[in-house]
Amino acid sequence: MRYAWYPGCVSQGGCPELYASMVKVCSALGIELEELKGAACTGAGVLTERNPELADTLNARTFALAEQVGAPVLTNCSTCQGVMSQANAKLKADPKYLARVNQHLAPEGLEYKGTTEVRHLLWALVEDYGLDNFKAKVQRPLTGLKAAPFYGCYILRPTKVLGLDEKPARSRYLEMLIAACGADPVDYDGKFKCCGFPILTLNEKNSVNMVGTHTLDAKAHGAHCLVTPCPLCHLNLDGFQPKAAGLKGQQINMPILHLPQLLGLALGLSAKELRLNHHIMSTKAVMEMVNA
Repeated sequence: MRYAWYPGCVSQGGCPELYASMVKVCSALGIELEELKGAACTGAGVLTERNPELADTLNARTFALAEQVGAPVLTNCSTCQGVMSQANAKLKADPKYLARVNQHLAPEGLEYKGTTEVRHLLWALVEDYGLDNFKAKVQRPLTGLKAAPFYGCYILRPTKVLGLDEKPARSRYLEMLIAACGADPVDYDGKFKCCGFPILTLNEKNSVNMVGTHTLDAKAHGAHCLVTPCPLCHLNLDGFQPKAAGLKGQQINMPILHLPQLLGLALGLSAKELRLNHHIMSTKAVMEMVNA
C-alpha cells in the first residue's frame, strides 16, 4: 500500500508527536508514505469562509501533486480530511470551475485532473488495509484499557461529502480500531461533538467548558483515555484540560492519545518511539496499564 502523505500543519508544529508516531506506525504496518513536502495548508475551513476560490486552489494544488505521485492522499488530520473532501467534491462536480482553478495552477506547471481521492488513516486502515490484517500485526493487546473515541467535527460532517451516506459504518471506525487493538471502546455522549477548538479565540470560556464536559463525561463512563484522529481536537482536549479542570472545579487528568499512538502501543512500539511524554496531560497511567 502506497499513499501520497499529507501530514498537515499541526503534526509538524503543535503536535510533532503525531508526525513521529504516524511514521512509526505506517512503517510497522508496511504502508509506504511519500510525503507531499511541497503541499500547502488546507486553510482549515477558515480560509474557505474568507476566500473560497483561494482555498480550493490550494487544495487542488495538493491534489495535483498527489496525481504526480500516482497515489491517494493520506492524512492524519480529521480537519484536513473534511476541508479537502469538501474542496475535492466541489472541484469534481463543476468542470468549468475546475478549469478556472487550474488556470491559477498553470504558472507552476500543475494541473488537477480530478482523479485524486483523500483518505484519513482511520478510513485507510479499515477499508484498504483491513481490520483482520491489522489484528495480525498486534504484538501488545491493550487488554483492560478503556479508550473513549473522540471523532471531532470534520471527519463526520457534512455526511454526504464525507461518505457517511454511502458508508455509515465510518461513524464507528474508531471504536472498531480501538477494539482491534484489544482495548475496550467507551460509549459516551461527547464522542461525536465538537471539542471547542473552532471558538477558542472567540469565546475561550465556552471552548474550555466543552473540554471539561467531554473529558469528564468520558471519565464518568470509565474511560482511562480519549483517542482522537484530529490533532486540533488533541490540542484543545489536552492543552486546555488544566483550565477546564479549574473551570469545572475538579480534577480531570484524562490522557488524550492521537490515533497512531494507540495503534503503535498495540503494535508493540515503545512509549518513547510514540512520544507519549510530549503531552500536557500525563500519559503515564496508560503506559503503566499496557506495560509500554
